[in-house]
Amino acid sequence: MSLRHNYKNLKIWQIAIEIANDISDILLEFPKHERFDLSSQISRCSVSIPSNIAEGSARTDKSFSHFIDIALGSSFELTTQLIVAKHRKYINEIIYNQLESKIEEFQRMTMSFQNGLK
Repeated sequence: MSLRHNYKNLKIWQIAIEIANDISDILLEFPKHERFDLSSQISRCSVSIPSNIAEGSARTDKSFSHFIDIALGSSFELTTQLIVAKHRKYINEIIYNQLESKIEEFQRMTMSFQNGLK
C-alpha cells in the first residue's frame, strides 16, 4: 500500500479547479433558458474532474488510476459540450480556444501523472 496523495498539492487537481472556476464564470453569461440543460451538464462535468481526483487520492494507486480515468473522461466530455456551446454562440472562439488549451494541458499532465502511478 502506497502513501496517499494530498490532492490539494497535485498540479492536476489545481488545474482542474481552475477549469471548474473558469467554467463557472462563463456559465453566468449563458442564456437563462439553458440553465437546466447544457449549462447544468457543463457545470456538473467540470466539477466532476477535480472531485474525482480528490476522491481517488485517498485510495490505493491502482484505485486512484481508475478515478483519474473518470476525471479524464469528464474532461473529454467537457470539451464536447463546449463545442456545442460554441456552435450555439453561447461562447466565442477566443473563450473556447482558451478553455480547450487549458483542458488539453490538463489531459497531458494527467495522463503523464497516471503513467507514474502504474
